[in-house]
Amino acid sequence: MLRIRIHAVLFLACFLAAAPLRAQLGKAVIIAAGSEVDHQLNDINAATDPAAKLKLIDAFSAAHPESDLQILADEQYVNYYLNAKQYDKAFEYGDKLFALDPDNFSNAVNMVRAANEKGDTDRLFAAGEKASGILQRFKAQPPPAGTSPEAWKADQKQKLESVKDNRDYIEQSLMNAAYQQKDAAKKALLLVRFANLYPDSPNAGLALGAATVTYQQAQNRPKMLETANSALAKDPDNVGILLLLADDYSEKGEQLDKAEAYAKKAATLCDTAKKPEGVSDADWQKQVNLQKGLAFSALGQIDLQKKLNPAAVDSLTKAAPLLKSNAAVYARNQYRLGFAYLNLKNTAGAKQAFTDAASVDSPYKGPAQDKLKGIAAAKAPAKKAS
Repeated sequence: MLRIRIHAVLFLACFLAAAPLRAQLGKAVIIAAGSEVDHQLNDINAATDPAAKLKLIDAFSAAHPESDLQILADEQYVNYYLNAKQYDKAFEYGDKLFALDPDNFSNAVNMVRAANEKGDTDRLFAAGEKASGILQRFKAQPPPAGTSPEAWKADQKQKLESVKDNRDYIEQSLMNAAYQQKDAAKKALLLVRFANLYPDSPNAGLALGAATVTYQQAQNRPKMLETANSALAKDPDNVGILLLLADDYSEKGEQLDKAEAYAKKAATLCDTAKKPEGVSDADWQKQVNLQKGLAFSALGQIDLQKKLNPAAVDSLTKAAPLLKSNAAVYARNQYRLGFAYLNLKNTAGAKQAFTDAASVDSPYKGPAQDKLKGIAAAKAPAKKAS
């Protein structure tokens, strides 16, 4: 049978970056109200002339070499150079700030912002990695001396909620950067990297799903299977991944029992899936029909591989009306159905199925026409010798 790759249908969300907000994780530097340091910082914040502001920051940094106040100085430098769009200088002082305060989440957010604005994907993911590490270390911290576990847990929850907008901003920034990669290999690697950095995020499953499809499109089957199985381990009810694996295994004639289980599960999930907000009833029904049709078509292919031709005809016939919105998968389904009928010596059924496959513009048009010619030639009466 003709083998042509058909990409499983995955519906992935789009991500839009939001503006980062001030985060409250990291070393606390306490400044007494009305102190000289307090006045100096107020003067820096009040300055509107960029040159004057930088001069005040330089003076503050020189006057306060102690590490805690250098944290404040480096924060001022980072914010100054970010606003001035001098991103390399922002990175320079961001690195200095991390050396003094490795768990400064606000700095990680600013480094993401700088990398975003500069369009530096490597820096962006490095900053995202910093942010992930900060969050994981904070979650793992034991209660401070004199604090009960219950009170500490409540405090951790409050602080994590206070940085939620920034966490969302970082995740969306990394996902956007990965999706925008033109090189398929790098795109997939970044999506997997994101999922590993933020395994508890709802976006992790989406990233693995997107990476799976990207590897499939790049025809890197080993990485596609590896990533798809990782995605399925995270979300066993991911219809797109279930269909992709069922489709791949059935086409290759491998792990047919597993492929059958995946296809049946996907079909069942289609019956109970809830329409997301913002999706029209018509679009939702089209999506569900297509996914359920893909499940039936995979089951038909599995039956073909197992030489269970009557069952194949049943599944492929069920799939046909559900797949009509997509020419490629519809044509492939009918092409498969033609073979099932040929195996049953049902020439009329085979002819109709191959005619259906040839009726739409897809990679199966030519092969289906060739099969029709073969059927016609086989039925033509033999010429008598003169």
